[in-house]
Amino acid sequence: MIVIGITGTLGAGKGTIVDYLTEKMGFHHYSVRDYLIREIEGLNMPNNRDSMTQIANQLRAENSPSFITDELFKEALAKGENAIIESIRTPGEIVSLRNKGRFYLLAVDADPNVRYHRIIQRASETDHISYAVFLANEEREMNSEDPNNQNLKKCIALADFKFDNNGDLIDLHQQIEQVISKIGIE
Repeated sequence: MIVIGITGTLGAGKGTIVDYLTEKMGFHHYSVRDYLIREIEGLNMPNNRDSMTQIANQLRAENSPSFITDELFKEALAKGENAIIESIRTPGEIVSLRNKGRFYLLAVDADPNVRYHRIIQRASETDHISYAVFLANEEREMNSEDPNNQNLKKCIALADFKFDNNGDLIDLHQQIEQVISKIGIE
């Protein structure tokens, strides 16, 4: 079983990479975001980025820095097929997943203006924010000394493969194909 983790900045294209790998390569998708939404709904909290961050940090603090992705890995292991775990946010998640077997971390980034435009078009419940809030959310998630909190900067630095997604979909797909070739996925 191959497990691919996906990290990256807000609106950079994590979901687009997931779509490509699930549709073209048959990977099964496990989403940190979906996991957190289930938790938030169970607690009758508002479905927004602040609630997701609060619950994620709380779950990690109560259990371990890798708790959420460990739970998703258990689901993937039970299925026994190639898996994608989307939205890796802490270095502890990476360390834990690397210790579980054939794991590759992909990171994606793009210019903040490009990414903000994408989230506005995506229009999910958590994407109805101003550009200033978008930048503030990202800054909050970029660095932390607390192992239970998001540290995207370090996660991106730990990636096996990095994508620059300032181009079009064809360019991103070509980058994904190059990585698939290097990993040896058939």
